[in-house]
Amino acid sequence: MARKNIDQNINQEKLSKTAYALFDFTKKEKTFLIMICVLVSIAAVITPYTYAAMWFGFALAAYSAIANDSIQTIGTFIASNQNQKWYWLWLFMGLIFIGTVTYSWIVFNGDVSYERLSVPGLEQAPTSFVFLQLAAPIVLLIMTRMRMPVSTTFLLLNVFTYKAGTIVDVMFKSFSGYLLAFVIAIVVWFVLERFVKNYLKGEAKPYWIVLQWITSGLLWSVWIMQDAANIAVFLPRQLDVWEFSVYAGFVFIGLGFLFYMKGDKIQEIVNEKTSVTDVRAATIVDFVYAIILFYFKIYSAVPMSTTWVFIGLLGGRELAIAIGKHGKAKKKHAWRYRAFTLARKDISKAFIGLVVSLILAIIINEGVRNEILDYFR
Repeated sequence: MARKNIDQNINQEKLSKTAYALFDFTKKEKTFLIMICVLVSIAAVITPYTYAAMWFGFALAAYSAIANDSIQTIGTFIASNQNQKWYWLWLFMGLIFIGTVTYSWIVFNGDVSYERLSVPGLEQAPTSFVFLQLAAPIVLLIMTRMRMPVSTTFLLLNVFTYKAGTIVDVMFKSFSGYLLAFVIAIVVWFVLERFVKNYLKGEAKPYWIVLQWITSGLLWSVWIMQDAANIAVFLPRQLDVWEFSVYAGFVFIGLGFLFYMKGDKIQEIVNEKTSVTDVRAATIVDFVYAIILFYFKIYSAVPMSTTWVFIGLLGGRELAIAIGKHGKAKKKHAWRYRAFTLARKDISKAFIGLVVSLILAIIINEGVRNEILDYFR
């Protein structure tokens, strides 16, 4: 009986803690939750009106995708330039965005996705919408608020893909990117660790700031080439002048808000990593990441999750730094355990986003459901 009472007390204590945490979250995020309720209501009302739903979905996708993926591209840029005025950072990255998408729009005859939406399963622009397609970017907003590095490629593209084979191709390319980034990061930082440890001392020389801005701008441009498809998937595959102006202008303004918020809550994923606020470390991270993304850009036109590449890069970097540290065995074990913990936490959160996107894709798209059912028959 005593044992039963103890178990009941433990369960009640856990339940009380869970209830308190939920109440505390609701209290702190009251304004955000009200905004989510408003957006869900608008999505439900606007779904039957295709043209309005198209732009509403685009607006949600544009902000939610860039806000979540900001940790990959402008995350280290924000972290290492905290002493700079936010509007200078915004203008720099904003103009690069305008230039990158304008080039695609001109060269690819109105396509702003660098032909990422030309692959089978995504080449057809939506002619009507269902509620869950508009709800997908709202789910992404919630996950971003919870500091979860979700794959916007999986969550936003999968709900429009009508072929299961396309989803498999995207997943394979993304997981390959994670493994490649993880291995490259271990090799690069293990080789550079002693050099970096001895060289990254004191205040950074002015030329490091210039190099970091150049590499961050290069990374941001390459990322746009990969992930602009996640935003443009709601829109026609060829945009006219007016549509392109709305597309580019809205994202440009959204970037300004994001820089004003200093990356918002998800920025903590970058800030918790080792020495990433150092402009020199941030430059190396951005440079390696840009090279990996550019390789996958020329490898194939299939979209990929840059989120998985990024968390693979950070995870491999943390492990390499931990392995390269010197000290007592107990301290070495603690450093390596921390590295594995950070990597596991990031990949677990990204995996949740993948599962959510697959569930939505199966519910929404009859073609995907039929292919999966045929496979098991």
